Amino acid sequence: MAELSNSEKKRIKKHVTNCCANYSKEYGCLPLETECYMFSIGFNDSKLCKYYEQAVMPTDAQLYALFKGIPTRICKQCGQLFAAIGKKTYCSERCATEARRRQTAERVRKHRTNKAEM
Repeated sequence: MAELSNSEKKRIKKHVTNCCANYSKEYGCLPLETECYMFSIGFNDSKLCKYYEQAVMPTDAQLYALFKGIPTRICKQCGQLFAAIGKKTYCSERCATEARRRQTAERVRKHRTNKAEM
């Protein structure tokens, strides 16, 4: 039963306000007709809104990993946290492509300098 930090609470609130289809800035949670109770959540093992848990939370890998107890890793390319599923080293395909391009350029550069020294 780990308590959420203030930055995690802010991240949840921002994620709900930006991504949840059931949330309105004017009315709050539309199905419940009250303020979204995800705003007052305090612990990472608390009961979550079913819609948020199934449809909205999987779009944010960090929050998903936090609530599901999945370990996280730091992307070697951009430094962002992501859910450590399998042997993934990079958070996205874009980061993997950029890292591959950088590694290839470094390898070719090293090969050229070795060839020039001979």
